[in-house]
Amino acid sequence: MTIHEFGPYRLDAKAEILFRGSEPVALGRRAVMLLRLLVERAGTPVSRDALMQAAWPDLAIEESNLTVQIAALRRIFAEIDGAAAWIETLPRRGYRYVGPPVATAFGADLPASSAPAVSDRPSLAVLPFSNLSGDPGQEYFSDGITGDIIAELSRFRSLLVVARHSSFAYKGKTPEIKRVGRELGVSYVAEGSVRKIGGRVRAIVQLLDSASGYNLWTERYYRELEDIFALQDEIVRAIVAALPGRLEDAGREIARRKPTPSVTAYDLVLLGNERWRQLTVRGMAEARQHFRNAVALDPQYARAHANIAWTMVCDVFLESPAPATLDEARREIEAALDIDDGDAWSHGVFAQLLFLRNDDAKAEIHFSRALALNPNDADVIAVFANILVYWGRWREALTWIGAAKRLNPFPPNLYHWYHALALYSGREYELAIKALMEARSLDRWSHALLAACYAQMGRRGEAQSEADAFVSERRREMIANGQAVPAKTLDLARTRADRYRDPADRDHFLDGLRKAGLTS
Repeated sequence: MTIHEFGPYRLDAKAEILFRGSEPVALGRRAVMLLRLLVERAGTPVSRDALMQAAWPDLAIEESNLTVQIAALRRIFAEIDGAAAWIETLPRRGYRYVGPPVATAFGADLPASSAPAVSDRPSLAVLPFSNLSGDPGQEYFSDGITGDIIAELSRFRSLLVVARHSSFAYKGKTPEIKRVGRELGVSYVAEGSVRKIGGRVRAIVQLLDSASGYNLWTERYYRELEDIFALQDEIVRAIVAALPGRLEDAGREIARRKPTPSVTAYDLVLLGNERWRQLTVRGMAEARQHFRNAVALDPQYARAHANIAWTMVCDVFLESPAPATLDEARREIEAALDIDDGDAWSHGVFAQLLFLRNDDAKAEIHFSRALALNPNDADVIAVFANILVYWGRWREALTWIGAAKRLNPFPPNLYHWYHALALYSGREYELAIKALMEARSLDRWSHALLAACYAQMGRRGEAQSEADAFVSERRREMIANGQAVPAKTLDLARTRADRYRDPADRDHFLDGLRKAGLTS
């Protein structure tokens, strides 16, 4: 393992990941490869030809690609005063690293299961706001308000904000704040309540110190429903301002454009969000109709367009019997980005769509954009980790899934699948089994991966048992979807295996299942 350290940054040369402190930086692989060469030759001019050969070996590319990647590096460094000048342009010659001294350390590889250290940033969890309307049918509204506030807080780079999924583990409970702080690993907890009556909203929000339980701030809000977005921004600004100490961006103006002038359209998006989170074919179809109704009310509602595309992408991942076309999904996500190019969620959706269309280079660009806009989006980080596995970059995947689990301490089962799949690619079968066993329940693909792991370890009895469970559940799923069931059981897994770009990785996945008893 080779580590280059300079200023607050650490470049892991083998994993090809740049860290700032303990947090991975959203930076494309090409840019990291360029940075590695520059810091390895710190203080020395590096020609354009040498840089292009390092990042694009044996490919004929235009110099403009190099310029774009250097600009990306400078944008990252620009977060530190004066650091944008660390990479010096040498006219007609190339570039030179002239930043802080570079310290290089060499050592043994870290265990494949290692995860990033806990962040030293101020950390916060927002618990689900209570619904005080007296109508259980309004739960989606209070949940939606909470989710939007979490999303807005996540945009602050100086904060570590726990993901919605983990915060909502406390929904309907009244946990002791110190316990929440310990379980989520956060210093501060925000909680509150929402009551919607007719055309008005009442909200009460408070911020607590999780170590002492001390109330740092409380505020009551009474607003017209049409002012809901202004209310959310006001709550976000108040929470950030109430946090002890100075945050590097605490004084920035959120300046978010009002997403839609139609409160009804916003309500439809909240309803749709509740449906797609069921992660079922039926739930996706119902959600998509809500989002389409929202677009009909406001064609300029970027999030509604993005969410239509998202349900179509999910249909493909869920192997829906009649998925919408990805061409239609692309039209919707491009419409969303035309309206609001600064929305992290939309870039994350587009990245997954591009992956499904085998446009990997553009997919990585949009993943990087999503993570730069919202470094606290655990779900995008986790999906990026999963796709890195299919790109053959399992070491990077392990780092990113570790970061996702830090942001989402009570993660959905998919995170454990992503983690285990990366470990399987690294031939860490025992650790992969351990990761899968952290899930609250096992689905068909978890049984498949367990079967492959056990088979690779020579534990044939356990492998056969898991393989039988996979075959049974996968056949049942295909029959329910009206799909033809293949005669060869290995063919039940080929769609998933085909996501691997490297044939060797694909063969390794199928080999474990073949050893577990699936027929080809």
